[in-house]
Amino acid sequence: MLNPVMRIFTKEELKKYDGSEGVAYVVYGGKVYDVSQSFHWKRGIHQVTHHAGSNLTAALKQVPHGSDILDKFPIVGALLDSE
Repeated sequence: MLNPVMRIFTKEELKKYDGSEGVAYVVYGGKVYDVSQSFHWKRGIHQVTHHAGSNLTAALKQVPHGSDILDKFPIVGALLDSE
């Protein structure tokens, strides 16, 4: 369950956290993860295909690793209308 003090992001707000200014957030399953400290998300891009500031729920179904890779990153909020 999400901590009640965590932030709720709209899709437009999430786009601001694209890594271009050092802060990189991604969404999976409605939760917003801070991947800023990951070498693999340097400058907000992962494997040339995935971009911070976006919802990766559908994309993670097609990658070689599972969504459990996100367990090591802090959850900073939830995405409003995360469908």
